[in-house]
Amino acid sequence: MAGPFARILSVLALMSLFSAAPAAAGDNSNVMPEVRALIERQLDAFARDDAAGAYALAAPRIKIMFPSADFFIAMVRDKYAPVYRHRSVEFGAAHDDGDRVTQVLTLVDGDDQVWKALYELARQPDGTWLIAGCVLIRSTDKAT
Repeated sequence: MAGPFARILSVLALMSLFSAAPAAAGDNSNVMPEVRALIERQLDAFARDDAAGAYALAAPRIKIMFPSADFFIAMVRDKYAPVYRHRSVEFGAAHDDGDRVTQVLTLVDGDDQVWKALYELARQPDGTWLIAGCVLIRSTDKAT
């Protein structure tokens, strides 16, 4: 298992993608289908205000920090508004480290502000994937 320093380096490397030219529309060939489906399920749960559904997709370390679905969704509404409510989403680059995947998303919020979200997913002992974290950064890209 990679240590915290290696994970930080991976995150920094992927964050450098945020400043790179955006991928061509529909260019998401490196997105793992199960990772994309998991993130889409959580985004759909947020759109329906389904706190329990969104919380069920969070990894154990997230559940330790936010011990209830209500507390979790309140934090997302407050700190991750572009994830919670967005006008559009596009999947970008993904990086698979075996038991960890990082996935870049481009989100456009209701005010046409573009955001980059770096999702981290962790493979669980039973082989399933859960969302282990998200870093959200305002982008200088323009909404189209």
